[in-house]
Amino acid sequence: MNLSIPKEVSAILGVLDDAGFEAYAVGGCVRDLIIGRDPKDWDVTTDARPEKILELFPDSFYENDFGTVGVKTEPFLTNGRLDREHDIVEVTTYRTESGYSDKRRPDEVSFVTNLREDLARRDFTINTIALGSDGSITDPFHGQDDIRNKTIRTVGQPEERFGEDALRMMRAIRLFAELRNPEAESGRNWTIESETLDAIREQADFLSHVSPERIRDEFSRIILSDSPAEGVDLLRETGLLSHIVPELEEGVGIGQNLHHTYEIYDHNLRSLRACRSKKFDVRLAALLHDIGKARTKRGHGKRATFHNHEHVGARMTRSILRRLRYPREVVDRTTLLVSRHMFYYNVGEVTESSVRRLIRRTGLENMKDLIELRIADRLGSGVPKAKPYKLRHLEYMIEKVSGDPVSVGMLKIGGRDLMEELGMEPGPKIGAILDVLLAEVIENPKRNTREYLLDRARALSGEELGTLREKARETIEERREEDDRSIKSRHRVS
Repeated sequence: MNLSIPKEVSAILGVLDDAGFEAYAVGGCVRDLIIGRDPKDWDVTTDARPEKILELFPDSFYENDFGTVGVKTEPFLTNGRLDREHDIVEVTTYRTESGYSDKRRPDEVSFVTNLREDLARRDFTINTIALGSDGSITDPFHGQDDIRNKTIRTVGQPEERFGEDALRMMRAIRLFAELRNPEAESGRNWTIESETLDAIREQADFLSHVSPERIRDEFSRIILSDSPAEGVDLLRETGLLSHIVPELEEGVGIGQNLHHTYEIYDHNLRSLRACRSKKFDVRLAALLHDIGKARTKRGHGKRATFHNHEHVGARMTRSILRRLRYPREVVDRTTLLVSRHMFYYNVGEVTESSVRRLIRRTGLENMKDLIELRIADRLGSGVPKAKPYKLRHLEYMIEKVSGDPVSVGMLKIGGRDLMEELGMEPGPKIGAILDVLLAEVIENPKRNTREYLLDRARALSGEELGTLREKARETIEERREEDDRSIKSRHRVS
């Protein structure tokens, strides 16, 4: 097996080797290399103490009690910002941990000199594989076997591992959701080993000891994974979801009406699974868009109603995301999408002014995401066609009304300029002059300068403009029709 270590990481391993210390790449980066995934970050473990690591790497920092030194390197990670100054490789001294009285962090950390002791404290076997600079692999807990078998298993007894840090239960499910291939057959996909899964069910209540911020981060990664719906459903099946978003479980077993094949909870999961967007807030809105239905259901069977469920759901969404300490922009955007997901649009019934009102209420920057949410909602309802004609027509209308490409608003001067610069009185003549100027700019966009337009307006101000205005209108209408045909063609509407 040829596992390629980036030169920036190899250089760190080399410095430690040359100084007489052991050093290995370890954890998720090695796991991902073996699987064939691109590692998002790199970790190194060594028998060098933190003070020695700081001495060997002057451009580094040490701000914790766990023996982890951050070593700065040239940018090399593929998932970082393009304008970043450096990347960080975490170099950690071999250690053992003991006494997890709060189910979150160790009461005592002890540095050791043995690699196996360090690997034994880690969470899952697939994260205990160490890779040396020469390509040698140390794998005392058979992590490679579990990778081949696509099995997530704790190191040692799962009850002990989860008792040490209850967040590991969520991490197991997050790894399942991230590593799982949505296209693979169920028998050939990733699973959580039975004893590990049973321990999660038995100790799910321990998650209440974990901070909302840590829960939020793992939950976010599940939502952004390749199998988010499967991840969320496993959270429910193990009892963890009741400590994260218990409101989702209100929809379990609750039927809908003649417009929906699936129960509320199943529909929310299916909508998340069908969501094509990679944006976190759009995916989150797909999961939560009908969360208010269980509380608003009136009646039974095919005639049941859910009036105002989108507004109730928006309030619930805001409360959930605030509880999980999401940033304000995530809370606001997700809540907005949930509150607007029931927008009405039928070709022939909805006017341009109503589309403008929808844009004003929702924000033009959010319209594409709102349509993506509607598509996920449709697919989550079992309909075969993701984007029917009326949604394509709405996209056409949005583009048409969101920025008139041939309006006087595109001119570098306006009516106030004509009054202030030319001393003109308010009246229809100002509009006529602007129409003529617009027609000239349509014919030659280079004319759209303040200097040129004021000179032309001055020349036109003393003329009879009736004929010129009619010509200007013909030019403008011809351009509008041409643009309208182009927009219709892009959205495949007639």
